[in-house]
Amino acid sequence: MTLTAAPGRARQAAGWRPPAPAYGLGLAAAGVATAWGVHRLLPVVPLLTAAVVLGIVAAHLPGARGLVRGVCRAGLSLAGKRLMRLGIVLLGLKLSLNDVLGLGWATVAMVLGVVAATFCGTWWLGRRMGLRGDQPLLIATGYSICGASAIGAVSEVSDSDERDVATSVALVTLCGTLAIAVLPLLQHPLGLGDEAFGRWVGASVHDVGQVVATAQTAGPSALGDAVLVKLVRVALLAPLVAALATSVRARGRAKRTEDRAAQGEGAVQGEETQRRRPPLVPLFVLGFLAMTALRSTDVLSSTVLDTAATAQELLLAAALFGLGSAVHLPSLTRTGARVAALGLCAWVVIAGASYGGVLLTT
Repeated sequence: MTLTAAPGRARQAAGWRPPAPAYGLGLAAAGVATAWGVHRLLPVVPLLTAAVVLGIVAAHLPGARGLVRGVCRAGLSLAGKRLMRLGIVLLGLKLSLNDVLGLGWATVAMVLGVVAATFCGTWWLGRRMGLRGDQPLLIATGYSICGASAIGAVSEVSDSDERDVATSVALVTLCGTLAIAVLPLLQHPLGLGDEAFGRWVGASVHDVGQVVATAQTAGPSALGDAVLVKLVRVALLAPLVAALATSVRARGRAKRTEDRAAQGEGAVQGEETQRRRPPLVPLFVLGFLAMTALRSTDVLSSTVLDTAATAQELLLAAALFGLGSAVHLPSLTRTGARVAALGLCAWVVIAGASYGGVLLTT
């Protein structure tokens, strides 16, 4: 009679191990659970903010640092990219075209102006300050659109360095967290009623969770207007990513033309087949638009929307934990002063432009 080894023992004997990303994804799940606990104990701290901070802590904690930089790195990077895409797709279910149109064209035009001024001004200033890599682009995107989610979406198209992404996410998250404490103190000195304050918060604070945490201090009317104005900014994520993808493709064509002139047509054509062109509209952005269209039909029940909202927050929290774990504070200190200065200037620009816009449209 032949005895067959148990499956677990057979795998162990064959040297079976979990797939490489499993370790990092497990750590990200633990980070999300911890962030959720922090949010439950301190509701003023958004889940996504806690997730980023915990990721940064894990990257520098003596006991966890080796895991983050070693066996867990693949899974954490996967979380920062793939789970971010899924979270952005589900973010579209928060946006209804009917709600956006209900704000009125004046408010929509105000948001467009604020986003354009913040994006262009921050990008230009970051380039002038000599920040490395794609940091000016990523910081400009995060401040003008929707914080870390926008940074993740744009980094997918621009193929940005993970360290630049992590630094930009850390800066935007820090400033958005400070807004939770600072902006409510300015409501009455600036002479803003509850609804006007809500629109100011929606037009100037970065992440959706941070908007909710800030606006709820002025009551339900402020919170409702803040979320709607914020979602108008979120809607601009798709055209921004599409425009950036077009720019990346155009630069690629120009580079290939220069290479042909320098090396000869045949040599470059052989290399061109191996190059991956970024899609004009990435698949996750199409998914975001599809979810927005679906939400606008009002066919989804509140239960489905609530479940999707929970899944979206958990996915983004895992992604932000992964991005936070890529922050290396010693490296950040080399450009920390310039990055902080850019963040402060961008904060002043978006807060000032949105305040002026609210006064003109209310």
